Amino acid sequence: MKWVKDRTGRFIKRPHYLPAELDEECEQLVATFLKSRHSSVTYPIATDDLTVLMESMTDSLDLYADLSGEEGEVEGVTDFIPHQRPQVRISKRLTEDMRMTNRFRTTLTHELGHVHFHSSLFDGERSGDLFSVQAEPRSNKCTRAAILQTVQTDWIEWQAGYACGAFLMPATALAATIRDFLNLCGLSVARFGLNSGEGQALIQTVCTAYEVSRDAARVRLQQRGNLVGSDFGVGLV
Repeated sequence: MKWVKDRTGRFIKRPHYLPAELDEECEQLVATFLKSRHSSVTYPIATDDLTVLMESMTDSLDLYADLSGEEGEVEGVTDFIPHQRPQVRISKRLTEDMRMTNRFRTTLTHELGHVHFHSSLFDGERSGDLFSVQAEPRSNKCTRAAILQTVQTDWIEWQAGYACGAFLMPATALAATIRDFLNLCGLSVARFGLNSGEGQALIQTVCTAYEVSRDAARVRLQQRGNLVGSDFGVGLV
């Protein structure tokens, strides 16, 4: 990770991560947590485990928040409070509707990305001009479009969106899943057209293995270069 100028104007400087750096940090966080709680690391990670992990990193987690009054389709909010752990709110619509379990999981892990990677940025001035910001409570509101964002239009949402996939489908485990898929299909190269039969089959394989939606699986496979052929950009994070 290195510090670069923040062109959004939020901070003087902001963290820039390579995708591989985000993958490594997300996988280490999840694996360490699962080992401490279960003495083993297996996927898909349980929704209850994701909830407990989030609770361990925040001052409060509200899974039944009424976000209907927010502008746009806001599904998750992280409230950053200087020198305190963040507070996270998830729309009760996702929690109460069992048909939205996968959507709940991606929203929760998107907010976890904000908590893990961005909390310290909102504590106020650090050293010199590193990432100064006025130390006051700020709410980061995430819409559905931002949660599974594939093109970088806002670095803070891009990083949280990438982390969402990296928490749910960690790089090492995902690579093993793809190898098994190739062996089963008698293939040698894990790079498919998005709309090809093999590409669609791989998406479904990942959905089943990690309990994620087809959209979440597609985005993760696109980010890692296993699927090609859509309007997609990895961008700089």
